Amino acid sequence: MSELIGNVVGWITDFVYSSGYVGLIVLVALGNLHLPVPTEITLSLAGFLVGQGSFSFVAVMGWTTLAAVAVSLVFYYLGFWIGEENLRRLVGRIERFKLLRVSDLDKAGGMFERHGGKAIFVGHLVPGMGALISIPAGIKHMPIWGRFVFYTIVGSTVWNAGFVVLGWVLGSNWTLVEQYASLVHYAVLAVVAVGVVWFAWRRLKTRE
Repeated sequence: MSELIGNVVGWITDFVYSSGYVGLIVLVALGNLHLPVPTEITLSLAGFLVGQGSFSFVAVMGWTTLAAVAVSLVFYYLGFWIGEENLRRLVGRIERFKLLRVSDLDKAGGMFERHGGKAIFVGHLVPGMGALISIPAGIKHMPIWGRFVFYTIVGSTVWNAGFVVLGWVLGSNWTLVEQYASLVHYAVLAVVAVGVVWFAWRRLKTRE
């Protein structure tokens, strides 16, 4: 497994170094499509290059967020046009490739049913979920040019920023991101939880 991860890290590094921002966009898009290209590694490498002065932080955040939003729109329209039953049958046929499973659709659908529009934001912060949360939004015909795009941009930005900053802080040790990825996941979710509690408290105080 460690050898496989090492090969992936090497391939991602070579691709970004040779292609610059274009390579960064392609890799982040592939990762959001749930292909075996971990966005955590790509974003951390970008953070390291920001620290080296090779990349601009603003440009990295802009392009990686754009890539994530573009993939989210693809998933949204898959749900919108194909529908739930047809999509489940399609995913069932490709499960053997272990890229996407029907259970992933069920997980995304359950989250959307429980939290509605806010699930778009939270879903982008949950490992293994990401842009998949856009599928039930499309199935339910959630208005796209409103809360969907807003929550997608905010959620993608928070996720991307967490790993870009981590790579920046780790510097030449950015490849250790695999060891710290779970900590970033928990930290981001903790910040979101605190934000939700604060927002609810402010609303309650305003009503009083």
